[in-house]
Amino acid sequence: MKRPEEIFNFAETADACVKCGKCIPVCTIHNVNPDEVTSPRGFIDLLGAYQKGYLELDRNAKDIFESCFLCTNCVDVCPKALPTDMVIEQVRADLAEIYGIAWYKRAFFYLLRHRTLMDMLFKMGYVFQTCGFKIHAEKSSMEPRFTLPVIKKDRLLPSMGKTSFLNSYPEQTHNGGKRKVAIFIGCLANYNYTSIGDSLMKILKALDIDVMIPKKQLCCGAPAYFTGDFDTVRHNAQKNIRYFESFIDDVEAIIIPEATCSAMIKVDYEHFFHDDPEYKARATALKGKIFMATEWLEQHTHLRTLLSSKPKKALHVTYHDPCHARKMQGIYQEPRRLIAQNYTIKEMSDPNACCGFGGVTMQTEKFHFAQAAGRPKAAMIEQSGASVVAAECSACRMQITNSLFEAEVNAHFKNPIELIAEALEG
Repeated sequence: MKRPEEIFNFAETADACVKCGKCIPVCTIHNVNPDEVTSPRGFIDLLGAYQKGYLELDRNAKDIFESCFLCTNCVDVCPKALPTDMVIEQVRADLAEIYGIAWYKRAFFYLLRHRTLMDMLFKMGYVFQTCGFKIHAEKSSMEPRFTLPVIKKDRLLPSMGKTSFLNSYPEQTHNGGKRKVAIFIGCLANYNYTSIGDSLMKILKALDIDVMIPKKQLCCGAPAYFTGDFDTVRHNAQKNIRYFESFIDDVEAIIIPEATCSAMIKVDYEHFFHDDPEYKARATALKGKIFMATEWLEQHTHLRTLLSSKPKKALHVTYHDPCHARKMQGIYQEPRRLIAQNYTIKEMSDPNACCGFGGVTMQTEKFHFAQAAGRPKAAMIEQSGASVVAAECSACRMQITNSLFEAEVNAHFKNPIELIAEALEG
């Protein structure tokens, strides 16, 4: 196990790279922009040069380091498991210090710190969204009627729910009193794809498990982390850790129906606090009770048995493995086992391939890369013959829904939690 000072020593990471090239075929950005500098070994070589004083972090370097999707495919295949994603996340903080963060990103990250303000703005957005967008209700999405600042026309974005998940339920829901879990919902599921939380509540009711919905939870901080806004990450992560500690002994688990949020809290909080021993220890102490929702439901309840008693549905589902689920947390069998009880799974040719979401910068300033990475994923889904693609990640949902829309593929997206709840209804 490498020490933090070794991981975040760019020069040591660069010197450890043997330049074998195994990362090249699986690199998401290199596949859509085949240039050696936008490859894992290119990234870490440049980072080594930066630390040794041979490379200035000019705007060209900024453009290069912001081109990584952070999909972790390279880490997965690297014979030395070099943490390319982690060192790029770290250098993005340096870039943010030098060049600042774009106004619209700063505004978004400010909202991530302030739940009440975000609630108000999303409520207003719901009321007025039809003025600027055409709603695609069956896809939980909306299409801009005209080009907007930062957002171009002819793409699908998540539509806004009438009431957020956190404001739709009481803090405590009693379903029998034998067991109890807390739910961390994630921003997209809270405000946009609200049926995920509704479905999770139905599943827990069917299992007679009491639910706590922690009302003071903040965004996990992942969007800010991937962009280099470490002040927002520190603010949200510390507040979440202190809040979780106040109730963690009262619940069996905190379950999260989102791969990115789960990975951020369970894995990246430890990485982020590598230079803060107190909060690193506190994050580590919590991680034993942090689970992706399907992971906990499949491993710690009788849900699979309950589903097996329900009728099989005439629906073919293909499963996409979110990068933050399979590669970062090793979770890919659990959702499939649950879905397979009531649906026919038709695997796509490469379910582990990154969908191309890539974070806030990729979805705005570099959206052409996201589009290019999304096209092969849409083709795989179409070739599978499935009418539904599932993944436990709302960022993937946003990206894949748009990729299917652009490719005119007649398939729609559902979180496995939604499919499971539908199966329980018979």
